[in-house]
Amino acid sequence: MARHTETQRLKWALTISSVYFFAELIAGFLTNSLALLSDAGHMLSDIGALGLSLFAFRVAKRPATHHSTYGYHRIEILAALFNGLTLWLIVGVIFTSAYNRLFHPPVVESSGMIIVAVLGLMVNIAAAAILHSGHHHHNLNMRGAFLHVMSDAVGSVGAIAAGAIMLTTGWYVADPLISMFIGVLILYSSGSLVKDSLSVLMQSVPKGIHLDEVRQTIEAVDGVYKVHDLHVWAVTSDIYTLSAHAVVENGGDFHEVLNGIEDTLKERFNIEHTTIQLETESREDKEFKDF
Repeated sequence: MARHTETQRLKWALTISSVYFFAELIAGFLTNSLALLSDAGHMLSDIGALGLSLFAFRVAKRPATHHSTYGYHRIEILAALFNGLTLWLIVGVIFTSAYNRLFHPPVVESSGMIIVAVLGLMVNIAAAAILHSGHHHHNLNMRGAFLHVMSDAVGSVGAIAAGAIMLTTGWYVADPLISMFIGVLILYSSGSLVKDSLSVLMQSVPKGIHLDEVRQTIEAVDGVYKVHDLHVWAVTSDIYTLSAHAVVENGGDFHEVLNGIEDTLKERFNIEHTTIQLETESREDKEFKDF
């Protein structure tokens, strides 16, 4: 149900962004505004990001196969990483264009630029509101799409500010300067997305989960003596997996211990996919002697 809702949000945001992209692109050329053209380019990346996120959700629904035993959930993380990296590429293009205009700033039709930028801001706010939900920050794929739209909204604010400065002072250097400032903001906002995506792909412990706390929680279950070979990672943003060896006290009931561990992990850490090898204390001694 959550994925269906997210898919519908993406469709609406994609439709709104696509319609406005063409209007902003034409306006950017007519007003000779780098800020508007940069924003249009960013809007184009929004369309690509939203389309990619939508595609990722569809592919992730496919069932697991003999070759892809975890299914296709990881494609959502790949989409998030790609969206983060494309934001960096856009920043590079903005910086290059802005640098070239710093020393020879062209005349910009400021009033038209402001009107288009205000409309762009309204479109971006509408798209961001559609994408936003109480869970968007948990799903990296949705977070990537949301960041694209929010970064574009910041670009629209920058274009409005540049237009106002040029309209009142005639200082056309404001256009490339504010474009560069927008680029810095985009870099800052997308950095955590790229970092978190790489963290999932590297099978690091998910954010918000501390391995020592997981270990102590398992060892607190009745019948568990000790835990070793503990690993926790994320298949995708909200699907966590755990594997561990749990040493059961001599005479302990394996079924009760296993049920206790699984119930505790699900309730405390939302970890539902577990592979737990139960061992007796004598078995643990033998295992370490073999090494």
